[in-house]
Amino acid sequence: MTARNGRSRPAAYFEALYEANPDPWNFTGSAYEDQKYQVTLAALVGRRFARAFEIGCSIGVLTRRLAPLCDDLLAVDVVESALAAAQARCADMKQVRFSQTCMPDQWPAGQTFDLILLSEMLYFLSDRDIARLAQHVAASLVPGGIVLLVNYTARIDEPSSGDKAAEVFIAATRAALVPTLQERHERFRVDRLQPRLG
Repeated sequence: MTARNGRSRPAAYFEALYEANPDPWNFTGSAYEDQKYQVTLAALVGRRFARAFEIGCSIGVLTRRLAPLCDDLLAVDVVESALAAAQARCADMKQVRFSQTCMPDQWPAGQTFDLILLSEMLYFLSDRDIARLAQHVAASLVPGGIVLLVNYTARIDEPSSGDKAAEVFIAATRAALVPTLQERHERFRVDRLQPRLG
């Protein structure tokens, strides 16, 4: 990721947030976050996943709720302290692996997944980086897999809005993926994408 001014937020931006507050978005105590997690998991329609990938796992609150649906879950974030908290939160879940990774530049090459989850992280990226990330995602999804996008839709001061970020991602993957669920809630949207048939 690169600097602000229409470009992606740099790692230092997130490091400063976590240094000031180890739970900067109140993932552990927010009713909004709890509702969003319930909707997120419901969009997975009770499936079980052999290999899942959560991009932007933060302190692992959603990771812990997602893990029971996965045989193997790779969860990544750019901030070391957030990953340490996530590892501690999921210490009893042996199917979860963590990695400090900067997206889209450090995509796990050669790995494929049947679930790729991007929850409230796309709008921190520039349109160009969203499109680059989308191409990685589409190329790494196995047949029958799911890509789930969750984006905050209220006004934010970030390189993109939640709505624009989702639309850029969907447009960038249109040749390979098709939306099979698009829901709007009070302050967020959920888009489920799956491979085109034929």
